[in-house]
Amino acid sequence: MEGILHGYTVNDPTWFYLSLLLIVAVFFRFNRVWSLRNLDLILLLSISPGLLIADESPGFGFAWLFVGTGLLLLRLFFDSFFKRRPPLEQNLNVHGLTFLCLAAFGFQVGNIIHEPPPDSSVETVRGAQEILRMRDASDGKEKDKNAEAGPTTRLLATPMVPTSKLVASGQNSIGPDGFEELAVHIFAVLAHLAAAFGLVMIGRLHFGGNQHGIAMATLYLLLPCTAYDVAQVNHVLPASLIVWAFVAYRRPMVSGSLLGLACGSMFFPVFLLPLWAVFYGRRGALKFGLALAIVGAVVLGSFVFTSVDVQSFVQQTRGSINWSALQFRGSDANGFWSTHNAAYRWPVVAGFIVMLIALTVLPFKKNLEHLISHSTAIIVGTQLWYPQQGGAYLLWYLPLMLMVVFRPRLTQLVPPEAEETAENGRAAGEPATRAVAMSGASGVRRFR
Repeated sequence: MEGILHGYTVNDPTWFYLSLLLIVAVFFRFNRVWSLRNLDLILLLSISPGLLIADESPGFGFAWLFVGTGLLLLRLFFDSFFKRRPPLEQNLNVHGLTFLCLAAFGFQVGNIIHEPPPDSSVETVRGAQEILRMRDASDGKEKDKNAEAGPTTRLLATPMVPTSKLVASGQNSIGPDGFEELAVHIFAVLAHLAAAFGLVMIGRLHFGGNQHGIAMATLYLLLPCTAYDVAQVNHVLPASLIVWAFVAYRRPMVSGSLLGLACGSMFFPVFLLPLWAVFYGRRGALKFGLALAIVGAVVLGSFVFTSVDVQSFVQQTRGSINWSALQFRGSDANGFWSTHNAAYRWPVVAGFIVMLIALTVLPFKKNLEHLISHSTAIIVGTQLWYPQQGGAYLLWYLPLMLMVVFRPRLTQLVPPEAEETAENGRAAGEPATRAVAMSGASGVRRFR
C-alpha cells in the first residue's frame, strides 16, 4: 500500500483493533445482545489474538489457539440443536456492505502486494514451472520442507507462471527471478477472490438472497486472521475449492471434481469425502466417486510429463504427499504439540476418528445444514491434532465457519436423490391427494 499511499503502514496489531471496531459496528446485534450471532462473532474474534501472541510467546499463543479451536468445535457440535434461526440483518444495508466489501478486498490486495510471499507459496510456483518445462522433478533430491502444497496446487498455478513472466517483462524494476513473487501475488489475489465470490454465490443461491452472501464475504475480508496470512495460497486455495463445492452441491460430478482438487492441494479435505458420499446417497455417491477418480487420473497424468522413467514417476507420486503432517512423533515446527508430549496426541486423534465416524453416519438422512456444519467441524477438528502449528491455520475453515454463522434454516435443501424421490412421490400422489382433499371438503360442508 505504500506505493499507492505514501507513508501508509498498518501493522498486525493495529489492523486487529481497526477491524474489531468495524466488525462490531456492522455485524454485532446491539438489540439482541444474547444471540447466537454475537456469540459466533466473539469466538471468531477471540482466536485472532492467539496468532499475534504466538509470534512473541509461542507456548502461550498456541495454547490460546488450541483452546479457541476447541471452543469453536464445541459450538459446531451444538449447531443442529439451534432450531430457531431468525433472519438477522446487518447494521448496514446491502449497498453499504458492498462498498465495504470492495474496500476490504482492495486493502487485502495491497497487503498481498506489499508483503513478501511465504516460502511455501514460492515453492509451489517453482513446482508449476517444472511442470511447464516438463522437467524431471524428482532428480534424487529430498522433498523441500517448504513444499507443503499438493500436486493440484502446482497444476492450478501453471497459468500464473506465463502471466507473471509477461507482466514482469514490461517492468524494468522486476528482476529475472521476480516473476515468482509476482505469480504468488496473482495466485493469492485470485484465491481470495474465489473464496469471497463463492460466499456471495452461496448466499444468493442457497441462503435466500444477496444480503447474507455479501455479509459473509465482507466479514471474511475484514477478519484479522485473513490479513495475517493473506499470501498463504496453499491454505486459501483448498478452502475456496470447498466453498465452490457447496455452491454446486446439487451436481455430484462438479462437487466431486472440486473436492478432488482440494484433496490434491492439501491433506485435510480427504476427511470430508466419506461425509459427502453418505450425503449424496447411492446414485449420487457413484457420480461423486467417478469425479474423484477422474481428478486423480489427471493429477497422476501430470507426473508423467515430469518423469523420465517409472522410478521417477513412483518417487514423485510418493513425494506429492506431505507425510510429516501425519507423523505421531514430536514436530520440529512451532505449534501446540511441539511443547507437549506427543503421546497425548493419541487420545486426541482417537477422539477425532470417533467424531469423524459419528458426523459421517449421523443423522442418516442429511440436508445442507448437516453438510455445512459437519464439514466445518471435521476441518476444525484436524487443527487439534495437527503437529505443525495446529490451530494456527484458520484459513482452512474460516469460509465454512462463516457459512455456519450466517445460514438460515436449510432443512428444505436435501441431496439431489432425495429431491427426485420427493418429486416422484408428489407426482404419483397428486391425484389421490386432490381427491382426498375434495372429499374432505365436501364432508366438512355436509356436516356443517
